[in-house]
Amino acid sequence: MGKQYKKLKQKDIDFIQQQKVFFLASCSGKEVNLSPKGYDTLHILDEETILYLDFPGSGNRTYRDVMAGGEFTLMFNAYEGKANITKLFCKAEVISKEDAKFEHYVKHFDVEAIYVRQIFLFKIYAVETSCGDGVPYMRFEGERESLREWAKKMDKNGKLEQYMKEHEVPPILENLA
Repeated sequence: MGKQYKKLKQKDIDFIQQQKVFFLASCSGKEVNLSPKGYDTLHILDEETILYLDFPGSGNRTYRDVMAGGEFTLMFNAYEGKANITKLFCKAEVISKEDAKFEHYVKHFDVEAIYVRQIFLFKIYAVETSCGDGVPYMRFEGERESLREWAKKMDKNGKLEQYMKEHEVPPILENLA
């Protein structure tokens, strides 16, 4: 039933672009981090490269795991229509606001750059699909606006940039050695 190959196929790209939520897992030698992600934060550059736009918020574990040379899995589930699970196995690079490539990459998204913590460039080395018959049907009702509103309020109060600087590297990074 399941298949594995090296690059995204057009059917994978179409499937990924239809999903409202995905999961990002990362590991760099300690615990595995797993987070649900939403909003319009993914952009497929080509069959081997994906951009992920990261907003400020809670931890910055993806950053930690990139900096430690970790591994990443992006997983997409069908919650309506035909059952499907698609997993992307990747290595990643951080594109910080100071990086010359940041302005080029942020233009792929409909967002003001001030609200972006960083962008991750995922290089896919394997794609895996499976049936997903055990995943339930679920209905999308809308996006939560609370994270966007929090970032706008922090920016309006002149505190967003400072918050992002203070939370750039998670304190648990030192514990990885």
